[in-house]
This record gives sequence, C-alpha cells and structure tokens, in this order.
Amino acid sequence: MVRTLEQKLEAKMIKDESDYHDLESVVQQVEQNLELMTKHAVKAEIHVMKLKKVINLLQAQVSNFKRENEALRSGQGASLTMVKQNTDVALQNLCMVMSNAHTSIKQLVSGAETLNLVAEILKSIDRISEINEVGEKES
Repeated sequence: MVRTLEQKLEAKMIKDESDYHDLESVVQQVEQNLELMTKHAVKAEIHVMKLKKVINLLQAQVSNFKRENEALRSGQGASLTMVKQNTDVALQNLCMVMSNAHTSIKQLVSGAETLNLVAEILKSIDRISEINEVGEKES
C-alpha cells in the first residue's frame, strides 16, 4: 500500500513537473509575442509621428498655395495654371500621406488589441496556476 502511494506520488510529481515546463514554455512564448508586439507598436507610433510631421508640412504648402492663388486672382505673381498644378500636386501628396497615416493608425490599434489579448492570456495562465495550486493543496 505504501509502495502504491509512493508510485502515485512520484507519478503526480512527474506530471506536475511536466505541466510546469509546459506552462513555463507557454509563458515564454507569450512574453516573446508581447515583446514583439510592443516593438511593432513603438515602430507604428514613430511612423505615425513622422506622418503627422509630413501632414503638417503639406498643410503649410497647401496654405501657401492658397495664398499664392489669391495673389494671382488679384493680379500678382505667376500663371494661374502653374498654381493649380502645384495645388493639385500638394493635394495628391496630402491625400497619400493621410492614407498612410490612417493605415499606420489601424496597425497601431491592431497592435494594441493584440497586446490586450496577450494580457488576457497571461491572466488566464495565472488563474490556471492558482487553481492547480489549490487542487494540489487539497489532495
């Protein structure tokens, strides 16, 4: 009878050790994924900041073109056709930058959602560990 209990205890200890290693492996994977997602989020934030600077620059150009357009209408400066072309180019650039900024913001939001999911997984792992500890104490 004692031998049977010793065998059961040894089998339980081996299973617990295996479960521990499995859980440790999962935690390491989650931590690696969290680190990778954090890096992606930081890169996306930097990209968004750069795009905001470009947007501000392009908005200043558009403002300058509008002033130039007004000056031309009042009889000063270069041809109206050139101003229209410049304004069209600036508008195209602005639209492109805004589209890129929108994409970067979507990526940033997606990264944040992924980080939230990783956090929920870590919480679940903690709960599973607590349940296993309570189960072991009761045995």
